[in-house]
Amino acid sequence: MSAFRSHMSLALDEARAAAQRGEVPVGAVIVDAAGRVVAQAGNRTRELSDPTAHAEILALRAACAAAGSERLPGHVLYVTLEPCPMCAAAIAATRIARLYYGAADPKSGGIGQGPRIFSHPQCHHVPEVYDGINAQVSETLLRTFFERLR
Repeated sequence: MSAFRSHMSLALDEARAAAQRGEVPVGAVIVDAAGRVVAQAGNRTRELSDPTAHAEILALRAACAAAGSERLPGHVLYVTLEPCPMCAAAIAATRIARLYYGAADPKSGGIGQGPRIFSHPQCHHVPEVYDGINAQVSETLLRTFFERLR
């Protein structure tokens, strides 16, 4: 059995790059069963004028394209902020094996907050979920970003 290796630092790099583009600083990284990074993305909703261009969705699209499949069994997703309900549903649909996220999102979260998508009886797949990974760094990025907007 190999040792756990977090890829949250790459997700945080994507979040920082998103902030530099004027996007809400959220980053995501997807790793395959062999531990290779297969996709990474940051938010691009403003840049693409697309409300679905969340970091998770962009990373899932890229990983699915790379795999040539709409499903990603055995893959792991790292994201700096608790996924919203839309992203949680997409994560379930792709059959991601494990989800690691940083900061909780009391306002818009869909996993530990709000509608708790993975607890819903219509959710067909529930990944293993680990929260609080580098949460303080993620929270600071978000807080700083929104303070600058005010």
